[in-house]
Amino acid sequence: MDALEQVARWPVETAAVCVLRREPAGVRELGRVGPADHPFRLASVSKLLTAYAVLIAVEEGAIGLDDPAGPPSSTVAHLLAHASGLEFGGERVLAAPGTRRIYSNTGIERLGEAVTAATGIAFADYLTEAVFDPLGMAGAQLTGSPAHGVHATLDDLRRFAAELLAPTLLSVGMVATATSVAFPGLSGVLPGFGRHEPNDWGLGFEIRGHKRPHWTGRTNAPDTFGHFGQGGSCLWVDPAAGLSCVALSDRDFGDWARAAWPPLADDIVAAGRVPAADSAL
Repeated sequence: MDALEQVARWPVETAAVCVLRREPAGVRELGRVGPADHPFRLASVSKLLTAYAVLIAVEEGAIGLDDPAGPPSSTVAHLLAHASGLEFGGERVLAAPGTRRIYSNTGIERLGEAVTAATGIAFADYLTEAVFDPLGMAGAQLTGSPAHGVHATLDDLRRFAAELLAPTLLSVGMVATATSVAFPGLSGVLPGFGRHEPNDWGLGFEIRGHKRPHWTGRTNAPDTFGHFGQGGSCLWVDPAAGLSCVALSDRDFGDWARAAWPPLADDIVAAGRVPAADSAL
């Protein structure tokens, strides 16, 4: 895939990128560059994996989206959508649940605790059993916070991206709910990209909406969802184009990523969109 040639010019020591497309016969890889088995620190891309495990616990009946969790009047859904009012990295409650989009590592950690309390299984083990093992993510491991503690390879994230394009561990309905805007209209700060009104988020998945600036491309559809991490990695799924991209690196997020990721996304969408004649298949 010619769009991936630009990755070689990124100012990083090691990068690995792959692009997938949903087709009538299944999910197909359109291209990849970089090592498949190099372990990367996912940082906040970990939140996607944690959220998926929490949603599996919901569908298994261990917990419910409306169950109390976090601050008073907050629920599992509030925590997943960064709408609980908890601050970024502490215990202070800065707003009533459902009134502001406050990005919170603490909220994601509370979700891990909720799953552990409900199942009796340490969250790292639950994540492995519910997500990593079924998808064959042999190189993935959570050490530390569920909000930012996963290390994984391109092969691991490729498998997870394929799952997001064609779910097998969650119902299609649950994935649709999780990747739609939760608590619409909430304003807040998208780390690294400033304040947005609204700052749309699903249940663990950031929703692109009409945010500018943004880490995805200008041609990505508004319902594009995913996450990026301060470790210098990102994963997005564009349902309208039927495409997903995983980009992993060993350089912390910064100006280089703000400059590199959006044009890559635009080039991928331009090159990878299913032709109109095939889109109805």
